[in-house]
Amino acid sequence: MNATCASDFNYIRELVRRHSAIVLEADKDYLIETRLTPLARQAGFASLEALIAALRANSATSTLRNQVVEAITTHETSFFRDFHPFEALKTTVLPELLAKRSSSNVTIWCAACSSGQEPFSIAMLVREHFPTLRNRVRIIATDLSGAILARAKEGLYSQIEVNRGLPAVLLTRYFQRQGLQWRIRPEIRQMVEFRQNNLAESWPPIPPLDIVFMRNILIYFDLGTKKAILAKIRGVLKSSGYLFLGSSETTLNLDAAFEPISMGKSVCYKLRQNQML
Repeated sequence: MNATCASDFNYIRELVRRHSAIVLEADKDYLIETRLTPLARQAGFASLEALIAALRANSATSTLRNQVVEAITTHETSFFRDFHPFEALKTTVLPELLAKRSSSNVTIWCAACSSGQEPFSIAMLVREHFPTLRNRVRIIATDLSGAILARAKEGLYSQIEVNRGLPAVLLTRYFQRQGLQWRIRPEIRQMVEFRQNNLAESWPPIPPLDIVFMRNILIYFDLGTKKAILAKIRGVLKSSGYLFLGSSETTLNLDAAFEPISMGKSVCYKLRQNQML
């Protein structure tokens, strides 16, 4: 790699960090190249270097800058990903919340929801196992990327995507075939509110939350950003609420206000009694 290329990659890493707080390690240069080269061509640039030159010169539009940041972010997801958190939701968390508040609403936030499989999985779980809750649950799903949110709102998935984690009975019950793709039925789509939100910046108003799914996103942030995000979660999570993180994520050594709770093969986090606001 020559000096100019190294400088270009460093510039993109800093751009992404500045606008999303996502930290790209030096060994991720291949990711920058593979994801931004098609975007450069689509935007009419002769090369990736030409795109970066426009960004450096501030001659690129803010829309294009946002597209660059969004192209770098990871959108890996699947229906009922990792399974165990959804099992804990079904067997422990939702029954406990319903027992405490038999008639009030339950509000769930899926942060970094990508193309929507996680919030739609929760919606299907509620519809299958908690019929009395289906009209009292509010599922809010957010992501940094406007483009991926637009796709999530469509609820349209490929055969490969529905094959990943989605039980056949739920595919039959809640999806309609459209050509080579599958569209989730309106009664499930209507259960989810999609919004754009950058976790590293100021959050728009969020109602008090019973459950937060913020899985497999903290791993991309630096220490300070992780602590800041967890502190903001404390401000919106109810005293009886639950926080689900990814299997390789934890609040330990980040925020002492949370304590881990084991639920079968899953771990979630609750506010310690002396930390409840």
